[in-house]
Amino acid sequence: MSEPVHRRPGFAKIIAASVAGTTIEFYDFFLYGAAAAIVFDKVFFPSKDPITGVLLALLTYAVGFLARPLGGVVFGHLGDRWGRRRTLALSLVLMGGATVAIGLIPSYASIGIAAPILLVLLRLTQGFALGGEWGGAILLVAEHGNERRRGFWSSWPQTGGPLGNMLATGVLAALTPAITNEQFLSWGWRIPFAVSAVLVVIGVWLRRSIEESPLFVAQGPSEAPAPIRVVLRDYRRQVAMAALANMGEKAAYYTFSIFLLTYLAQQVKAPRGVGLTAIAVASVFQVVGMLVGGMLSDRYGRRPVSIVLAVLLGAWGFLGLPLVDRGTLGAVILVTVVGLTLHGLMTGAQVAFFAELFPSAVRYTGASLGYQLATVFGGALAPILGVALLRQFGSTTPVAVFLALTEVCTIAAFLWAGETRDRDLRSVEPSQARESLATN
Repeated sequence: MSEPVHRRPGFAKIIAASVAGTTIEFYDFFLYGAAAAIVFDKVFFPSKDPITGVLLALLTYAVGFLARPLGGVVFGHLGDRWGRRRTLALSLVLMGGATVAIGLIPSYASIGIAAPILLVLLRLTQGFALGGEWGGAILLVAEHGNERRRGFWSSWPQTGGPLGNMLATGVLAALTPAITNEQFLSWGWRIPFAVSAVLVVIGVWLRRSIEESPLFVAQGPSEAPAPIRVVLRDYRRQVAMAALANMGEKAAYYTFSIFLLTYLAQQVKAPRGVGLTAIAVASVFQVVGMLVGGMLSDRYGRRPVSIVLAVLLGAWGFLGLPLVDRGTLGAVILVTVVGLTLHGLMTGAQVAFFAELFPSAVRYTGASLGYQLATVFGGALAPILGVALLRQFGSTTPVAVFLALTEVCTIAAFLWAGETRDRDLRSVEPSQARESLATN
């Protein structure tokens, strides 16, 4: 391994800007998921069958995931040509605008079918924007930081996921005692969406004040007319590895968050605040888990840590999900805390792996595409399939089986890819990237 890249004087600001930006973007994205689970079925998809209404709402939730690979490709192209910093500011503005607009859509009772159509279009915009956020935020840190602690430093922007979720569920939970259920259904749910406007202004200001990635500056913009062509021509295996590796992480997160919210509301009939409180508490442990997972991956490697955590998550699906039937706050918190802590450890251990699969010239495009493909199959399917299985069987066991299968995908990916911890992000040429993977 070559000498590590030393952190620059502005590295702390880069970390802060990356975490703040991903927090805001995931606040917007997850706010939609929480609202879809508890209110959108009534506002935009009225139905005599409550579970059918929720299923329709979650289908629009899944639309956002379908747009994420496209966003990863488009913003990846811009990031490999324009630079990481400018591209990240654009994705943040696009996400914030779509989120505020969702809070302004009239209900189905007011404008009929136009309401869910507008909702789907704005959800597509959210997914498109988020598809470009993750890759840039991670790479900006990974390409600045010390390679011996790359896993740890790269895990910091990843904490924006649970922090954004914590913020979204926290705002929703805070509204619970302040207004009645009727007020929440009528106008209260719109307040958290309006808050996004303030958060975006803060995020853009932070991102405009940081330096561009030194690896991007040293290499210059990608000379490829379309980096996606290079990725699909030369790095199809790496894209497949990234997508499979991330399947278990994505399914675990959405099983122990969005699906649980729906399950508690529709099957257990627990009060709205129970699930929101549990997720808010669990998100704290999830953040710590991500940082610890990054440190463990630096010490023991990305592969062994990820494989062990995949096994534990698969087992917890069978052990933990049945406990939710009790409907008590303590049981729900226990299941959620363990599930999201294990998820945090896994995603922290994995995050540097995605950057290590690709050379700098196409790293934004390649890492974003592989990661976002996993969100379609692992993230979008988890809550939708979970609700559909719940309707069919009335049990969490089929959901646990689906979760276990996605964890098998993660294990297979890391056995296929080998260990990438010792890759040097500065000097790897395209041919070397392919050869190093071929020898693992």
